[in-house]
Amino acid sequence: MTTPSQVDTLSGPSTRREERKVLAGTLVGTTIEWYDFFIFAQLTATLLSPLFLAPLNESNPGLAQILSFALIGISFLFRPLGAVVAGHLGDRLGRKAMLVFTLVMMGAATALIGMLPTYAQIGAWAPILLILLRVIQGFSAGGEWGGAALMAVEHAPLNKRGLFGAYPQIGVPVGMILATGLLFFLNSSMSKEDFAAWGWRVPFLLSIVLIVVGYLIRRAVAESPVFQEMALRKKESKAPLGELIRNHKLPVLYSTLIFIGNNAAGYLLIAFFISYATRTLKMPTPQILLATTLASFGWLIFTLAGGWLSDKIGRVKTFLAGYAIVFAWMLPMFALIDTKNIWLYGVALFVLTIGLGLSYGPMSAMYAEMFPANVRYSGISIGYAFGAILGGAFAATIAETLLQSTKWAGSIGIYIMVLCVISAIGVVLAKETKGRPLGVSAHH
Repeated sequence: MTTPSQVDTLSGPSTRREERKVLAGTLVGTTIEWYDFFIFAQLTATLLSPLFLAPLNESNPGLAQILSFALIGISFLFRPLGAVVAGHLGDRLGRKAMLVFTLVMMGAATALIGMLPTYAQIGAWAPILLILLRVIQGFSAGGEWGGAALMAVEHAPLNKRGLFGAYPQIGVPVGMILATGLLFFLNSSMSKEDFAAWGWRVPFLLSIVLIVVGYLIRRAVAESPVFQEMALRKKESKAPLGELIRNHKLPVLYSTLIFIGNNAAGYLLIAFFISYATRTLKMPTPQILLATTLASFGWLIFTLAGGWLSDKIGRVKTFLAGYAIVFAWMLPMFALIDTKNIWLYGVALFVLTIGLGLSYGPMSAMYAEMFPANVRYSGISIGYAFGAILGGAFAATIAETLLQSTKWAGSIGIYIMVLCVISAIGVVLAKETKGRPLGVSAHH
């Protein structure tokens, strides 16, 4: 006879101060990870192809842009490896150790990108070194999210798992606000020539400051209560990866499908729209960056709302509502963007963030509730990583290819609509998870 786990009660962290430390620790890391990622994605949309693919950019700018978007996707291919390694070690050694490790690795790779010589300085070595650093970023991002999600959800009171789990999720819009806001400031305060010469390096180098802050905050967070239980029962975590592959294939498949639509639509907002508006529609870059920054606040608000709502009406209904909004908004959104009116552009992006938030906020809680404790880090990290490959990894590349081949932006909307249907099917197949026990004792 076992007693219920402490994580399956309504109590949660023993003090408000501990609660704030947990939420800050999960938020700060994902914010930094995604700041690093977004700086690269957004500069890819505007600048990196002439700097790192110079000869191709001169002879075939369209192909150079497609290949530079593919540089975003390359790092995603290494996320599953990061998810496997960090997930396996996180299930054996603890969530906290992996969180600190992935944070430092991501920050180091980002800072080094800011120091890279360009094609004009070292020729073909420039894109080769850039790809290597993108691989390191992808590896660390693959392990980051799972640890942050579990630290939040496994510390949460039973009736607030969705809300707590939304905190690592809002690291995405917060990171985007920091990245886009900084790029807006730099683009507005210096000439295009200065920004292309040296200003683009500043956001990458500033990552060093964020890493120090994040490291200090994360070190202060206590280890997850579920992992503390597992440490008392060593047999629970002998070989989490083998156990996951043998006995939990369906939850991995469902978690992969659930993320595809959200991640692809999110990467349009992160990378593609900026390129489309500035290069194809010839709209001014500072205005586009400002509109994207403001839309990111909507993403933040609706992601928190999605986590909170999933505690009230369930994970499945919240997800389906989010995907219905993204699906229905795709074609009207591109129609508004194509007007070239900055206000309508802002409205188009903001409404999209309602659906993005509702289909992202509940994710940490739902994924955690889909797996038993001893394989949970591995399971959610691998499902998330594969969902990101099939969703966002090449979304900007596919969007650019569709645009160049059809000459109609609505074709991109139809592509995202298909992915939303696939993700909605994944949500329905996974079934409602709200309230499922998370503790070690629940799986005996």
